[in-house]
Amino acid sequence: MFYIFAAIFCVSKVVCMNEMSEESCETLPSEIHITKEEYDELGRLVRTCNGEIAVNKCEGSCKSQVQPSVITPTGFLKECYCCRESFLRERVITLTHCYDPDGMRLTNEGNNAMDVKLREPSDCKCYKCGDFSRR
Repeated sequence: MFYIFAAIFCVSKVVCMNEMSEESCETLPSEIHITKEEYDELGRLVRTCNGEIAVNKCEGSCKSQVQPSVITPTGFLKECYCCRESFLRERVITLTHCYDPDGMRLTNEGNNAMDVKLREPSDCKCYKCGDFSRR
């Protein structure tokens, strides 16, 4: 009886170690298109600026599991982990394609570009789902 239990324990441990190595939460480069509009105090469109911006994103998978439980009301113990940012950094990016409300490209100094603040992940990790605290 002892030998069977030991064999099952060892197999379980190997399976768990393999599942842990399948986590692949990474910080990856990406590109997004941003459009930002600017309005005057009366709510009229003054200009629209846009551009393709290189940013980081979190992508990958994390180990999650569901197992039967006599303690929880649902009868299952769920451990869900999600790949998301562990730290955000703030960047100022400049959009250089600016247009007036008629769609004409703005070329004069001061209106031909717009600075926008952006927060992007600088590092990503697996976190328990629903845990919004940053460590």
